[in-house]
Amino acid sequence: MHYFEFGKRDATIYSGGTTASINTGLDEILEINKDVNNNGSVGNVSRILIDFDISYISQSIVDGKMPSTTKFYLNLFDATSEEVEAEQPLHIYMVSGSWKQGTGKLDHDPTTDDGVSYQYRDHEAKTPWITGSVLTDGGAWFTASYASGQEYGVSASYDLTFDKKDVRADVTDLVKNWVYSSSIYPNNGFIVKREDSGSYGNNHQTASFDYNDGQEGDSSRLGDLKYFSRETHTIYPPKLEAEWDDSSWSTGSLSALASTDLENLKVYFKNLRPEYKEKSIVKFRVVGRELYPSSSFSATPGELTIKYLPSASAYYSVRDAETEEVIVPFGSGSKISCDTTGNFFRVQMNGFQAERNYRFCVKVVSGSGTSSEEINYFDDNFEFRVTR
Repeated sequence: MHYFEFGKRDATIYSGGTTASINTGLDEILEINKDVNNNGSVGNVSRILIDFDISYISQSIVDGKMPSTTKFYLNLFDATSEEVEAEQPLHIYMVSGSWKQGTGKLDHDPTTDDGVSYQYRDHEAKTPWITGSVLTDGGAWFTASYASGQEYGVSASYDLTFDKKDVRADVTDLVKNWVYSSSIYPNNGFIVKREDSGSYGNNHQTASFDYNDGQEGDSSRLGDLKYFSRETHTIYPPKLEAEWDDSSWSTGSLSALASTDLENLKVYFKNLRPEYKEKSIVKFRVVGRELYPSSSFSATPGELTIKYLPSASAYYSVRDAETEEVIVPFGSGSKISCDTTGNFFRVQMNGFQAERNYRFCVKVVSGSGTSSEEINYFDDNFEFRVTR
């Protein structure tokens, strides 16, 4: 199963002398960049702040709707990043204090400073990131375990490549800190940045920017990373994704499809409707049958006999029908289940943009883990629309 939360608030903060006080809470683009002067010095660095409401996630774990093994991913979608270095890591931390989004944009003239900036968590109220700190901290975040015996890590990273600019970073430990240790690690969102090595790790609450070392401070030009914000008018706002295995297996008196059947297989959906409401949870029935059933004397024709797909070897995926963007990937959170009626899976429609068309694709693995393993994909216009 996959569950999605869209961003609640976000902003980019800039370190430069003329931009350190600027609020960008309403910009449509989030940016991770550094400006390198001709002499190799760094003139400006930017970082991303982004926050999600996890109240439903927390309650779902308490209620047992999501297991403790649920994985969480931060999804950011590329917005024409420029001159990106072939390989580089991004680092993600839990922000250690509250901040105000504000209503500014980078190109406002005069500038808007009614929210978060590089200098302040709330520039209008002149609230520093850390009490008594200088105005060059550029945020405050946890860099080491604050409590003894802390079970979960406090940072995450994601390796970008030239041809993989979208971000799907595993932030499971960070979210679990918010869920299980909220009194120690309150949810103030993520800060996403390149690394600086100067004072990193010397203080569990903040790591100030060092202009002399690390990817933020050295003279290397790593490109301008741009991602769509929650204010975007596209279908690519930031998302926090929860993924867990909700599959179950109880075949009753059904028969399995033989390995020879899988070589000539027809997959279809039973009663796939053209539209579903965006807040609904839908149970889909998927059927696999052999294209050329063998002849036999039976009260039920062979082509109508329900058989089940291989256990733990059948998956579904969901794509945007127009852009081909993968919304739900093949994986542990998209296993196809089985009961005494046949194969099925459930989908929470909250992660899909309303008034758009989507398409299912089914993957069936036969001979899994053997030298004769074969993977077949079935993508036969299994399309539906999500409506408000």
